[in-house]
Amino acid sequence: MAAKRKTTAKVKKKATVKSKQTKAKSEKKEMIQTHAMEEETKFEKTSLDQIWGDTGLSKYGTQDESQYTSEIKGMNRSDLHAHAIKLGVLPIDNRELLTTRLIREFKKYILAYRKPKKSESKKDLKVSRKIRSILAEGK
Repeated sequence: MAAKRKTTAKVKKKATVKSKQTKAKSEKKEMIQTHAMEEETKFEKTSLDQIWGDTGLSKYGTQDESQYTSEIKGMNRSDLHAHAIKLGVLPIDNRELLTTRLIREFKKYILAYRKPKKSESKKDLKVSRKIRSILAEGK
């Protein structure tokens, strides 16, 4: 009788392990929904350099903030001071303050470089007389 109990316990353990594995696999599936619209953000050109084809990589070498912060954190103190002087930021002895200033200046540069285009305002839309008459009926 003791042998029967051991075998039934083993069978139950195997069944629970399999059910847990299948549950974990089913939870990994994700549904992705799209709206079939092209998501292209275009930016307005704000300087002559942009009009002439500058990509914005000349000053910092990147437009990715995480990449720039990792570059700064990898620099030693003298390289950091030289980089700050090259960018026109006053170098200070406190490393943390200098890195935050450099990151702030980088963010300002990127935001100025990537100015979003103005969307059409409601005043620019011309409404025909027929549409105006239909809308006026609701008053």
